[in-house]
Amino acid sequence: MFKAVKIEKDDAGYRAEYADVTQEQLPEGDVTVRISHSTLNYKDGLAITGKSPVVRHFPMVPGIDFAGEVTESSHPDYQAGDWVVLNGWGVGEKHWGGLAQYARVSGDWLVPLPEAFSSRHAMAIGTAGYTAMLCVMKLASLGVTPEKGEVLVTGAAGGVGSVAIALLAQRGYDVVAVSGRPENTDYLLSLGAKEVVGRELFSEPGKPLGKERWAGAVDVVGGHTLANVCATTKYGGAVAACGLAGGMELPATVAPFILRGVTLAGVDSVMCPKAERLQAWQLLANELDADKLESICEEIGLSEVVPYGEAFLKGEVKGRLVVDVNR
Repeated sequence: MFKAVKIEKDDAGYRAEYADVTQEQLPEGDVTVRISHSTLNYKDGLAITGKSPVVRHFPMVPGIDFAGEVTESSHPDYQAGDWVVLNGWGVGEKHWGGLAQYARVSGDWLVPLPEAFSSRHAMAIGTAGYTAMLCVMKLASLGVTPEKGEVLVTGAAGGVGSVAIALLAQRGYDVVAVSGRPENTDYLLSLGAKEVVGRELFSEPGKPLGKERWAGAVDVVGGHTLANVCATTKYGGAVAACGLAGGMELPATVAPFILRGVTLAGVDSVMCPKAERLQAWQLLANELDADKLESICEEIGLSEVVPYGEAFLKGEVKGRLVVDVNR
């Protein structure tokens, strides 16, 4: 018997609870992991609250991330005692996830825990930080270099935004952070942003083209924000889009793309090929400042996860939430 956050949907309605689960209830997989730490992400908040149809099967254990020690394996790449990380692959949506003390998954979904990180550090990064690195890698591959000019980060106080700022600043970019909360200004500057601007500059309908300012951008918001970011990106610049906190729609025109040669590049962390995952985690191990990592994370226990789901969706959580599944 072990503890997990379990989501049920039946005649009594949709609910998430801190509950007991047996090993026999774990889904199929060739690797069993004793989880040390997990995280709470935006998608987990949607799953826990039921605000969006994230969960595909019931009952479900949410949690798109985990890090822990292999206890059993029939997969050729892993054996008992190995420490591993999982991000995405539909875990926490279609397959029981990481907000539990144990998980059983396909070994193909795992990557080795980098030696530079403890399991707690890896989950302070989590899908949010790993996605941020994928965005930074995408911008670099599209020729967005520090000398090209300022790089914008929307949703800056969230998990992806916080890590993206730290990574971009570490690489020498001039980072401008977008936030709807003035009280986060000092926090964002401490991560390496050179300027913080209000999200109201981007959240309303804008012109097809605006004044050119950004050499590149990392956007987690979508909607009008993404449209306005594209409209104000410099000639030949690029925008890495990885989120939809502001909506699925993209009320934009083709003007930035055909008149300024702007590239809008999608970044997917869920089904990202293993080679890119390994590269992203190695770059994180090499480049992410451990002190900044500590400054962006808060730790909670597994028993506290359910009430945090609602707070997460309200934008009341800053940075990263690490979950110690053993308390």
